[in-house]
Amino acid sequence: MPRKGMRSVFFKPSPSSPPGSPPSCTLSDSLINENIEIARSLITKWHFENSHHSLFTSNRREARQHIHAVKGLQAAMQYLIAQDSTSQKLVQAQLLMQLAMKQLGHEFHHILMANRDHIDAESVSSGSSVSDSRTSISVFDDEILSSEDDFRVAGDSITETERVSMLAMADLRVIADCMISSGYGNECIRIYKIMRKSIVDEALRHLGMENLSFSQIKKMDWELLDLKIKNWMNAIQVAVGTLFCSERTLCDHVFPSSEKMKEACFAEISRDSATCLFGFPELVTKCAKTPEKIFRILDLYEAISDHLPQIQSIFSFESTSAVRSQAVTSLATLGQSVRALLSDFESAIQKESSKKPLPGGGVHPLTRYVMNYITFLNDYDRVLVDIIAEWPLPLQSPLPESCLPNSTLSSSSAVTARIAWVIIVLLSKLDVKAEHYKDDALSYLFLANNLQYIVGKVRTSSLGIILGDEWLKGHESRIKGYMSKYEQIGWSKVLSSLPENPSVEVPTEKARIWLSSFDVAFQEAYRKQTSWIVSDPKLRDEIEGSIASKLMPRYRELFDKYRVGFIVGKDSDSIRLSPDDLENYLSGILRGKGDSGSRAAKY
Repeated sequence: MPRKGMRSVFFKPSPSSPPGSPPSCTLSDSLINENIEIARSLITKWHFENSHHSLFTSNRREARQHIHAVKGLQAAMQYLIAQDSTSQKLVQAQLLMQLAMKQLGHEFHHILMANRDHIDAESVSSGSSVSDSRTSISVFDDEILSSEDDFRVAGDSITETERVSMLAMADLRVIADCMISSGYGNECIRIYKIMRKSIVDEALRHLGMENLSFSQIKKMDWELLDLKIKNWMNAIQVAVGTLFCSERTLCDHVFPSSEKMKEACFAEISRDSATCLFGFPELVTKCAKTPEKIFRILDLYEAISDHLPQIQSIFSFESTSAVRSQAVTSLATLGQSVRALLSDFESAIQKESSKKPLPGGGVHPLTRYVMNYITFLNDYDRVLVDIIAEWPLPLQSPLPESCLPNSTLSSSSAVTARIAWVIIVLLSKLDVKAEHYKDDALSYLFLANNLQYIVGKVRTSSLGIILGDEWLKGHESRIKGYMSKYEQIGWSKVLSSLPENPSVEVPTEKARIWLSSFDVAFQEAYRKQTSWIVSDPKLRDEIEGSIASKLMPRYRELFDKYRVGFIVGKDSDSIRLSPDDLENYLSGILRGKGDSGSRAAKY
């Protein structure tokens, strides 16, 4: 019964009393004694030192009577204080109240301990949603103590776990309310904080969380630290989405009438573990010093960023401001780390100093590394926008104008501009590496190979979406330019050895000279270019087709016109190549096989 209702039993103003005068006693001392004895009987019966059973577990109806008896005792004490604050009866009532509070504290502890598997994050969340949807009764009404069968929601049965959880939360709330109203709130929340903090800490340990110092993290090899990061990624999802959220919900349920106690409990239970959890990424940034570690840093950033609104909501109390501050600080530190690692990555590309040309002019390892890196990087474009939105590009760096397509840096997307910039840095470095080749034709082939790889990576990944068709068309045009330069330099001697118009009549001896000169020039080009390589089959077919279209028609016409009397063979007086031979040889270049192939044996 509420305190106001209980007071009406003991106190009733006299009709003749002036307004505002103290109420007169309408009950005899014997009735007061009787009420105290009723309370004594119930309280001592279930006192934990005299009973091996839990009141709330054994007899819910008597548990209800016990709570009402304590409230009645409280009202009786107020009456006695008004009559004589030094009376022996009041002293006895106070001792009885202390005994009752010890009993309720014991019950409170027992319920928390016995139901630690039921009052977990999931059941608290589901219990909260169930209780929120109830329309007929409140799960925390005192009357609920008399029956477990009233736990029904809109005609639908709840699960056994939900039933046990809701009963336990209802009992905890009733006991907490009784202890707080009796002046024993501190004792109640002390029990609650100790029990629930141990449960939260244990749950985080099961998720793999440890209170690690920077010195401990610094000593770990990356494989172990990477495992810790993966554990953390799982832990923050469970901790924020379920554990801390449900713990806040449970505090709201158990202490609904006192914002101060609710805040004190939740802060004490969660603050240290949450601060440790959200501080872990900040420690990791101090150990991630190579560009390859950026992806784990981005994982950490994404996790905190995604959960930040919920973190700020759950830890909204002033006493948990340190938790919010730690999450924001870690997010800012992670962002700084990403920018630093990107700068290091760009610098590493520019500082790459190997001068030995790649044999065959194929795709350079640096090209593969950079393109794989930025392809993975683009998977984080959503969080990268936040990190690099206000980070200006280093346009003061000296780069060839040919590396700056007009459309590249005009994009409104910071991520697009940054990725395009990294490709520009790479292309600039490839231009430098191309200069290390002694053969200009191979130099252009190297550039075509690498740009083709870059364009292929962009076109077959999400990079194509952000860089756009104009970027692709511009760089594909550059590839064609490199191919044209390669053909002009690599095949000019071969082409110039043939007449521009093979149909014009010339002496047979002159025709022999043409064919012989062609044979020498082709042999030289062929020997070199069988060791050159074009990795992309489509590009290689395009190059071979373009060369064949320039050579084959002229050679075939000249050969067919003057082959009478000539011998196709190996000796110096014969023509070594038939048109079919020439076509076969052309299909063997740019495969990086050197002179060991069967076709080369003829030479």
